[in-house]
Amino acid sequence: MSKHAPFSLAQRMLLCLLALAIVCCPLTVDAASGGEDVVLGGRDATGQNGVVATGRAECTEIGLDILKRGGNAIDAAVAVGFALGVCEQQSSGIGGGGFMTLRLADTGEILFIDFRDRSGAAASLDMWTINPDGSVANQENKIGGKAVAVPGDVKGLLYALETYGTMSREAVMAPAIQMAEEGFIVSHITSRDIKDAYRAISQHDSTAAIYLDEDWMPFEAGDIIKNPDLANSLRLIAEQGESVFYRGELAEKIVSAVQADGGCLTLEDFANYGIHVTEPVHGTYRGCDVYSSNLPSSGGTIIIEMLNILENFDVGVLDPESAEYFHLLSEVMKLCYADRARYMGDPEYVDVPVSGLIDKTYARVQAERIDLDRSKTYEAEDPWLFESDSTTSYSILDAAGNMVTVTKTVDATFASALVAEGTGILLNDTLFDFSTDPESPNVVAGNKRPLSSMSPTLVLKDGLPLLALGAPGSTRIISGVMQVITKVIDHGMDVQDAIDAVRMHDDFGTLILERRVSDETVEALRSMGHEVNVSEVWFTFPCVQAVQRLSDGTLRGAADPRRDGKAAAY
Repeated sequence: MSKHAPFSLAQRMLLCLLALAIVCCPLTVDAASGGEDVVLGGRDATGQNGVVATGRAECTEIGLDILKRGGNAIDAAVAVGFALGVCEQQSSGIGGGGFMTLRLADTGEILFIDFRDRSGAAASLDMWTINPDGSVANQENKIGGKAVAVPGDVKGLLYALETYGTMSREAVMAPAIQMAEEGFIVSHITSRDIKDAYRAISQHDSTAAIYLDEDWMPFEAGDIIKNPDLANSLRLIAEQGESVFYRGELAEKIVSAVQADGGCLTLEDFANYGIHVTEPVHGTYRGCDVYSSNLPSSGGTIIIEMLNILENFDVGVLDPESAEYFHLLSEVMKLCYADRARYMGDPEYVDVPVSGLIDKTYARVQAERIDLDRSKTYEAEDPWLFESDSTTSYSILDAAGNMVTVTKTVDATFASALVAEGTGILLNDTLFDFSTDPESPNVVAGNKRPLSSMSPTLVLKDGLPLLALGAPGSTRIISGVMQVITKVIDHGMDVQDAIDAVRMHDDFGTLILERRVSDETVEALRSMGHEVNVSEVWFTFPCVQAVQRLSDGTLRGAADPRRDGKAAAY
């Protein structure tokens, strides 16, 4: 395995100048305003040798630089993952976990790496005070130590690097360490997120010391945030590997912080944590192979079920901004989200009929239930509405044909709001993703992974890469990824156009549309019996980041204007 040197001083200075330019000319001017000021241009990229699409332009450039220096897509994905965990720690980072779907060019093997957070052995409903309506008193499952699970990020990223990468830990982690130490520039999205989570952040001095200024006020766009404790933590991991996080001083500091705040994690929980490497869930759509996240993520299974149902209709002849198109997608989503709610949980604890859910015959039965003229209600049991939309996703494709797409999270925006003293690490609130219903397949239990919607997805055509994509956005991840796939395959759209197109979502009976559709379309949907909610001009989530290989071998990257996304290629 070849090893490459870390960034030179000149390269580091260039990245800092790039980040400054990004904030001075922000890609997203005011996403909090409902999206009126979303900027469309300049997010896509085209090249021949490598392409990267992430939620932060400086992280995209870090990934692209790794590719230019001879690293493969896995090296770049790990570098991006650690860097995003610095400048988007409110959404992901080494205090959280996630999923990776990847294709290895030399063998054609496609793998799914599950590094989802896992509850501690002592986790149970008894650790929270449950209100009569099923909610948790004082947000104990969302804020503070009782919300924290064992993070999987470090083990997952390092496993991918050491097994499939070519570069050293020191090389791929150097940009993240530099960013934490020297500071990153606050984007408009980050400033908004800090303000939204201000009350929770201010409850913990160790967190406020990083994300509030000297006057105890939220940072504004253009300010600089430094996190030297996180730089030291990352440096320890670069030097010592995962052991320092799961069995060493970082584990000790995290467990101490969690227990001091009422949580039940132990050093044994950290030492026992393990990732899962499996085959992704697999289906086909109009001659293309679709590979996506396996359980405990529901995303891949439900995306394939949706695509299977849509295969029974001539989607390509429908105007993608017509009432007929939105109606069909709405009915498909309602059917599939009902199945998600009824059947899905951690397969170590419940039997999940995945093979049945992705079966083509089952899809035909589901398709026959759809009335193309009228909205219908489909029975669902125990709908799970516990997931956060604060996540990150990125996709990378190199010239050799290695494909990587990663979705990872700390769960809610600013997660548990608890930074372990002396580490700079913001800890997840993944236990919030569990149900408090004792009869639910997703009920909280010890050593259990909560259900997720994260859906890092690969699409191949004739055995060759076509798309790698994913998104943050809770249950909207599934519908967002599906819509981009169908627009590329059914309508022949460029991948950036597919991401920019009007987005909709419907899980349990309310069809939510971006406010860029005509009044006539909205009224037509209502006449079909839909309850329609015309939302922001642009949804806040999901935010799809995608890379595409065109038929002539050209590589395309596309980033979502609904976030600070940017693609780069060379």
